Amino acid sequence: MGSKFIALQKLGAGEFEHLNGSLLAHLNATYQLLKQWQATQHLCDAGLYHAAYGTDGFDTRVIALTRRNDIANIIGEQAEAIVYLYCACDRDYVFSRIGKYKEVHFKDRFTSKEFILTSEQASQFCELTVANELELAIDSQEFRNQYGKGLYYLLSKFSPYLTNSANDAIDNVLK
Repeated sequence: MGSKFIALQKLGAGEFEHLNGSLLAHLNATYQLLKQWQATQHLCDAGLYHAAYGTDGFDTRVIALTRRNDIANIIGEQAEAIVYLYCACDRDYVFSRIGKYKEVHFKDRFTSKEFILTSEQASQFCELTVANELELAIDSQEFRNQYGKGLYYLLSKFSPYLTNSANDAIDNVLK
């Protein structure tokens, strides 16, 4: 992680505030959580960069979409594709449909394109989403009190796409 973390710092991620502190600390903790779950290295790296292009709900961008190749050069194309997918998610669209269909119906908030995720994309997207949300909940009783019940309901819908580690973490943190 060392050089990738340093590159993230150089991009300015430490300058942004996040819910429980700095964005850099949140990104690092998300990476560590995925590592703890024994996720693939490219998914862990995506966790470290998961807010690079802003997200639906945290639209501050560390780097412009036009610089996707720069991120791919740092973390690899496979990890960057996961980062893009995560950042591009139209959460209202996706979250309202997850669990209603066998597949994950996706809408790219940057392009407005709608499509169905492959099983690999669905697993990666869902695992990263759970890691992101649980990282916020793990360190904040206030966050769990305010959002825990609704978050548990939402993340439980992700269950078919998740590893046992992620499913167990949902129960351990939010139940």
